[in-house]
Amino acid sequence: MIKLLIADNHPITRKGLEVLFSAASNIKIVGSVEDGDAVLDFIKKNPVDILLTEADLPKLNGLTILRHLKNEHPEVKTIIFSGQPEEVYAINAIKAGASGYISKTVNVITINEAIMKVYEGGIHLSNELTQQLAFGNRVGKSSGSFYKKLSTREAEVLKLLTIGRKNKEISKELDINEKTVSTYKARLMRKLKVTNLVDLVNQAKLTEQL
Repeated sequence: MIKLLIADNHPITRKGLEVLFSAASNIKIVGSVEDGDAVLDFIKKNPVDILLTEADLPKLNGLTILRHLKNEHPEVKTIIFSGQPEEVYAINAIKAGASGYISKTVNVITINEAIMKVYEGGIHLSNELTQQLAFGNRVGKSSGSFYKKLSTREAEVLKLLTIGRKNKEISKELDINEKTVSTYKARLMRKLKVTNLVDLVNQAKLTEQL
């Protein structure tokens, strides 16, 4: 029986997943939490095989959680279950230690297949993104080419900036000092060719939508 922990800040999403897996013969939901701190606290106290988590959790975002798990609980495999564009965030999630990335638009069969594949030691990505990686080209949206040029940490900082985090909050969440956050912000401004924070955030959001 696969022990599954669900993390999402939307109660309806958590409840829907609980109902979805309630009749599963090979998957048991052992917990359902709403923020990043609760994820780490639960895993410290309970056995978990797979974490199915939203990327944009309160308190600690998905990529930060991945870094903690990689260091402290490497036996736990993580699947990011997100409404964010796969071609934008999936690669950085895998680099950070995730074993899969699922869009919230997928069907029930795909979710089950992803969990089984990851549990057996595989990596789950959509067929479209897998083809892009295999053939070295891109299909579809143009935003991915920009995000592939970012380091995992740059992507984390940019994501936190776009959801309104301040430098001090980012430094605390990512466990880096504020000066380092400013350095990453300056790099991102150069890469997005903007000169202020407002334009940086707006340009990042626009790039996601392309």
